[in-house]
Amino acid sequence: MDPIKKVLMYKEKKYYWRKGDFHSNEGYIKEENIKNGITQTNTGKEFFISDADFSDNIEKIKRGPQAIMRKDIGSIIANTGIGKDSVVLEAGAGSGKLTASLANICKKVYSYEKKGDVLKIAKGNIEFLGFKNVSFKNEDVKNINETSIDVIILDLSNPWDYIKECHNALKSGGHLVIYVPTITQVNEFVQENKLFHVTEVLELLKRPWFVEGKKVRPNSRMIGHTAFLIFCRK
Repeated sequence: MDPIKKVLMYKEKKYYWRKGDFHSNEGYIKEENIKNGITQTNTGKEFFISDADFSDNIEKIKRGPQAIMRKDIGSIIANTGIGKDSVVLEAGAGSGKLTASLANICKKVYSYEKKGDVLKIAKGNIEFLGFKNVSFKNEDVKNINETSIDVIILDLSNPWDYIKECHNALKSGGHLVIYVPTITQVNEFVQENKLFHVTEVLELLKRPWFVEGKKVRPNSRMIGHTAFLIFCRK
């Protein structure tokens, strides 16, 4: 699959373009006219066109298991200080959306995934996005052999079973992030944890707003509960 080259926007609608003429319910645009700026369709509808970037291409990756939401990814990055020199490890690759978001900003990503079919999807998506700084491991994170890791992120149903292994792999001051969907899992992890300091437990909600002239109101639809995030320090 070719990468997305342009993003075309009409009001609240967003379209992705790779090559050829563009067709939509608002009309069509010839390939030679698909250039950055304002362009009209054959029906006179104005589209804003810009170059595509990582945030656009990651939205078109192949879907497998439920992908982590952007709001949660952003919180993980902001709360752990992941940057260009960071070495990060995740367990539970899913579709590779978090993997890619980490690879886009850090030095190295180790990704553990036990399920071969899931791993295949994640690896394919990382190859599509062009990242070379990700190492996939088709095994349980119980077998972790990396050390001095800056951040570990567990997207697993039983994260309390890996506390000791994560503690041994993290550097002093390193971050452990737990991503679980239910509050009972949060409680079980906190009760079982005897090694890490839990700094915060978060649930993030996203509420978009509609703004057009004097019409300013919250949208009728919002992104509510997706998961709980537990932030810990070694």
